[in-house]
Amino acid sequence: MVGVVSVREGLEMAMDAGLDLVEVSPQVDPPVCKIINYGKYKYEMQKKKQEAKKNQKVIEVKEIQLRPMIEENDFQVKCKKIEKFIAAGNKVKVTLRFRGREMSHQEHGMKVLNRVKEMFAETTKVEHQPKLEGRQMIMILAPAKTK
Repeated sequence: MVGVVSVREGLEMAMDAGLDLVEVSPQVDPPVCKIINYGKYKYEMQKKKQEAKKNQKVIEVKEIQLRPMIEENDFQVKCKKIEKFIAAGNKVKVTLRFRGREMSHQEHGMKVLNRVKEMFAETTKVEHQPKLEGRQMIMILAPAKTK
């Protein structure tokens, strides 16, 4: 801790020590600098970046497709798949496709999506409410934070 010194004095101090003058925080007033070995500093920053990248978890968005007039057994199979995806920590995009005359009975599709939403109410949160986009209704479920 030297305190506030001019740039010239800082450079001279760094040269005397055989090290580099590195600006650490340029956004503060006055800027914060350190007298360190720049090569070693870059290496340590690279290692920190790699460690952070290694520890992050990539969340995938899995998709399940349903139909408005789905039978009970098929619905249960799809729900087991959704449960597996949520347990793995992935988001699930539930897509309900309408064909032909099914477009005139969108309430059936909404019932199916609401049923899925109610079934997973305690383990998931609805990230994107059911919404009609073209000939399909889409809803996105994400794992609920349990901390």
